[in-house]
Amino acid sequence: MTTTRTFDKAPAGLPLMVKAALPALPVIGGLPGIKHEKGGLPRTVLRRTQVVTDLAHLERYNDVCGFARAETVPATYPHIAAHTLHLTLMTDTAFPFPPMGAVHLRNRITQYRPIGREEVYDLTLRADADEPHPKGRLISLVSEARIGGEIVWDETMTVLFRSRTGGDETTAPPLAGVEAPEGPVSWTLGGDLGRRYGAVSGDRNPIHLYPVTAKAFGFPRQIAHGMWTKARSLAALQNRLPDAYTVDVEFKKPILLPGTVRFGASTDGDVTTFGVRDARQGVPHLVGRITPA
Repeated sequence: MTTTRTFDKAPAGLPLMVKAALPALPVIGGLPGIKHEKGGLPRTVLRRTQVVTDLAHLERYNDVCGFARAETVPATYPHIAAHTLHLTLMTDTAFPFPPMGAVHLRNRITQYRPIGREEVYDLTLRADADEPHPKGRLISLVSEARIGGEIVWDETMTVLFRSRTGGDETTAPPLAGVEAPEGPVSWTLGGDLGRRYGAVSGDRNPIHLYPVTAKAFGFPRQIAHGMWTKARSLAALQNRLPDAYTVDVEFKKPILLPGTVRFGASTDGDVTTFGVRDARQGVPHLVGRITPA
C-alpha cells in the first residue's frame, strides 16, 4: 500500500544533510534508527503543497546559472524546490541504500508548459524503477509538479547506489551512442562555483565545496554540481527552447574546480544535441538532448 506524506513547506535541509552522513560513520552507521533496512523501495509518496517561488531567490539562481530574466522559471528550477524532498526520501531508513556516495548519473526533465514566476504549484516525489548496473543499482526518483491538477513539469533523476547486487543494465540508456558536440564557447569556472550553487540549491554536498572536503571522498579537488552544468547548458540555449520540451542529460567525467570547459550544440530538425567538454583534453563532462514534448 502506498503511503503519502504531505508537507506545507520545504523540509529543513541542514538536519537532513547530517542524517545523510550518519550511516557512513563507523559504529554509528550500524545503530538502529540510523542503519538503512534491506529490501525493496518504500512505497511512499512525498507531497509538498502550495510551492511559491521566492523571486529574490529565483534571481540569485538565474545569476549563478546564467539565465536571462523571464516571466517564467527555468525548467531546472523546480528541481531546487524538490531538493529536500529527495533528501527526506533517501535518509528514511526504509530506503534500502544510504545516500552518501550515491552518484547522479542521468537526469530527464519534461516541461509540459512554462511555469510562471508567480504561479503556485504542488510537488510530489516517489522512488521508482530499481534496475541493475555493473556497479550497483539504478534508482529512479520521479518528481511531478501540478497546477490545478494539470501536470506541468516532471523530472526523473537516475541515481547509482553502489551495491554487490548489480549486473548488466537491462535497458539501454536514453543517450546511448550520443556524443557531446564540440563547441567554440568557453566557460571559465571559479573555485567557488560549488559553494555559490550550493547556496541557492541547498545541495551542500562536501564534494562540491572545498579541496579538503572533496579529497575525503576521493576527488583531487571540489567538483561542479551536475545540475548546475545542466542548467548552465539550458541557459546557453534559452532563446532556442520551445515552450514544451524534454531535456535528457547524462553526466560523464566530473568538472574539477576551478577549470575551463567548452560548450557546444547542434540541431537536426527539431532535436538539439548539446555537450560540455574539458577545454584542454576534450573529455566529455555532459551530453544532452532536447526534444519537443
